[in-house]
Amino acid sequence: MTRKVTQLPALIGPAAWADILPKPATYPALSGPATADVVIIGAGFAGLSAARRVKQLAPDAPVIVLDALRIAQGSAGRNSGFMIDLPHDLASSDYAGPGNDRALIDLNRQAIDFGRTAVDEFGIPPDYFDPSGKVNGAATEAAHQHNLTYGAHLTHLGEDSEMLDAQQMRELTGSSHYLSGLYTPGTVTLQPAGYIRGLAAGLAAQGVQIHECSPVIEFTKQGRDWQVTTPKGQISAGKVILTVNGHLQSFGFAKGRLMQLFLFAMMTPDLGTESLRKLGGQPRWGITPSDPMGTTMRRIDTRQGGNRIITRTCAVLKPGMRASQAQMRRAAGVMQRKFDQRFPQLAGLAMEYQWSGHLCLSRNGVSVTGELEPGLFSACAQNGLGTARGTLTGIAAAEMAMGTNSEISRFFSAEAQPTRLPPQPFQEIGANLVLRYREWQARAD
Repeated sequence: MTRKVTQLPALIGPAAWADILPKPATYPALSGPATADVVIIGAGFAGLSAARRVKQLAPDAPVIVLDALRIAQGSAGRNSGFMIDLPHDLASSDYAGPGNDRALIDLNRQAIDFGRTAVDEFGIPPDYFDPSGKVNGAATEAAHQHNLTYGAHLTHLGEDSEMLDAQQMRELTGSSHYLSGLYTPGTVTLQPAGYIRGLAAGLAAQGVQIHECSPVIEFTKQGRDWQVTTPKGQISAGKVILTVNGHLQSFGFAKGRLMQLFLFAMMTPDLGTESLRKLGGQPRWGITPSDPMGTTMRRIDTRQGGNRIITRTCAVLKPGMRASQAQMRRAAGVMQRKFDQRFPQLAGLAMEYQWSGHLCLSRNGVSVTGELEPGLFSACAQNGLGTARGTLTGIAAAEMAMGTNSEISRFFSAEAQPTRLPPQPFQEIGANLVLRYREWQARAD
């Protein structure tokens, strides 16, 4: 059976994390016929983690990685760059379901260790993988109480945290907006595009063939092998791993089971001396909101691409996987107001970058990781936790493909499949009404 790929990635705005770095190495588009033991489709956190795990298990195995875009121009260059170890969906007392907190913390820390060893092995700049922790910011009394509850939950789990008062938050961020914050030390703040580029370069040095601008347009099983076709080439391989997150449905799988969300972000220009003087605060920090529908903020310095502040908020469900320019404009207005509220000393500062990023969630919080058909594996549906969860699902799919297992692959093998979504148009209309209401509720955060 031949499967046609129905849709390719389409995102609004630049992948800013990639654009603020020096000009990268490039990899050729696939041209002509090729063979491999394993073909990996998608070169983000899941795809490159899968490639590294395959090479760990079978160093001599020929591996090819394809991406429809340039490396780090997709979601890897558009996320907020938090690789979080702890439960952080504060809408629930658990990370992904009752009783899962401890197991998922342990798995997330394995993902962080996997990234840390890659940084050492491949010589990735350590500033791109900064174990600096993060703060849950609270701008209202209700949010502060939420943080107190969350802190108590972490204490129950035996995890460290520290409550920061308004003065400490001001000293950290330069902003008087926050009443308090809950600091947790285990999060790594990434320069996500820099980390992904370094991962790709290290794998290429190990013999992994990487092909950019090589979208897969169809694939089919012929005998024991898969034939994977791009516009200018074709690969014959015994095993294929799909690491395309929400675009799994574009490959014909999990239809009606995946929620396609877009989040929006913006980034300041490289701040000059006078702006930095007005801003105050520390040169690097990361704030996640106490309410998941609030606003994420990060500040970076020159070692990560300039003295800049990144703002991310607003979500919209788009089953067709296409956000609109009107939605981008609305989000940009909301984000500018949020930025100005937090930093009145820089109010009105024109942003250099504005963009959208694509997330994929399932209703029951599970991924789609496993063997879809003989020799065809998936590491998709990261539920908005792509840096850590993508790393884990990539590792798991690679282990399944190579016939081995670990705590990671056993965990994902045991997950249920995503539950079905409501039919259209109720899915899109209802979900977006809920998202807009929750955004309003979290307006201060």
